Amino acid sequence: MGLFYTGKGDSGKSVIGKKKIDKTCVEIAALGDLDELNSLIGVAKARKLSAVTKKILHTVQENLFIIQANVANIMLGGKYKSPAFPKTKITEIERIIDECERKLKPERGFIISGVNETSALLDYVRAVSRRAERSALVFYKNYKSKKQGVMINHNTLLPDSAIMAYLNRLSSLFFALGRMEAKKSHKREKHPKYK
Repeated sequence: MGLFYTGKGDSGKSVIGKKKIDKTCVEIAALGDLDELNSLIGVAKARKLSAVTKKILHTVQENLFIIQANVANIMLGGKYKSPAFPKTKITEIERIIDECERKLKPERGFIISGVNETSALLDYVRAVSRRAERSALVFYKNYKSKKQGVMINHNTLLPDSAIMAYLNRLSSLFFALGRMEAKKSHKREKHPKYK
């Protein structure tokens, strides 16, 4: 046993902290989808992007680790002090999205992905971010239905509105960044014709 494997997850359970959690439960699904999103952002970040876009993506990755820590802490019954997730993180994401909109003056409607490789990858990140958001929502709702009103460490561990709002804005952020990358190709993105 080394650093790359624990030798403890062979029975269909993951070890989080010192607690064994069934790998099929909503908690592990949420953590797994957030982890997949973080990894996929890393793939996008490794592409040829502006320093500003890379910094935005890196910040999102850092924030996802905070979100994962909060989810894990709730799963462990609030035994640890979770990193804070201030609402200013949402404000910052909204500022970036608004700036992209000002630069792009986008049309309304869906876009057929694939005008260039980087914009297509960011569209894929957007879709995965939607799944991570849904998984986190299922986790929080499941927790709320089981533990409503229970106080742990003097904090009510119910759905964190700042975290859920942030996860909701992420898909819009990746969509906006994808459109910015598409614009660099000087090709017009097409809308679906539905025929």
